[in-house]
Amino acid sequence: MMEQIQIEVTKKLLQINTIKIQPSNPFTWASGWLSPIYCDNRKLLSYPEARTFICDQFCKLIKEKYPQAEVIAGVATGAIAHGVLVAERLGMPFVYVRSAPKGHGLENLIEGDMRVGRKVVIIEDLVSTGGSSLKAADAITNFGGEVLGMMAIFTYNFPQARKAFEQAGIELTALSRYQILIDIALQQGSITADQVAKLNAWRENPESWGK
Repeated sequence: MMEQIQIEVTKKLLQINTIKIQPSNPFTWASGWLSPIYCDNRKLLSYPEARTFICDQFCKLIKEKYPQAEVIAGVATGAIAHGVLVAERLGMPFVYVRSAPKGHGLENLIEGDMRVGRKVVIIEDLVSTGGSSLKAADAITNFGGEVLGMMAIFTYNFPQARKAFEQAGIELTALSRYQILIDIALQQGSITADQVAKLNAWRENPESWGK
């Protein structure tokens, strides 16, 4: 069932051009890494049908996996809107986690009425290395919340990210993942069989790829 959801979500992401694959003309990430792929899930918000479908899948999975959830948290900034949509649908409180405390006023790291002891599901738009995602989970835990799990629209499924989530003891559920993306792009003719090897090599060693 999960793989079928990932296939359907991936097709929608490709259909609205949320994900661009350019092995011959790579992008440069903020980290300085060269990447043959770029994922911009903010575009989803402009497409009501796709946006609603994503929300539907999050809500179904939360009800199935975490029926005890009490709060939905979004990771700033990309997952705030998606988290709000999910929280609204489920009738739950919503908070969001900043990447760093704001430099004025209350200097909050968590925005909203977060209460100690609440059971939280975190919504993320994209997981790459997992660093910023797990930092948000740490913020919830350090505040006194209980992180039940994290859900993302897309994960690159890097080995270092898988290891980081395992070490943190946090379950990551992604609606779309890298290998399914590559399989579907190949089926649709967006990439060639020769490019698949290059794309797989990048995922296994992204920090040094293309250098």
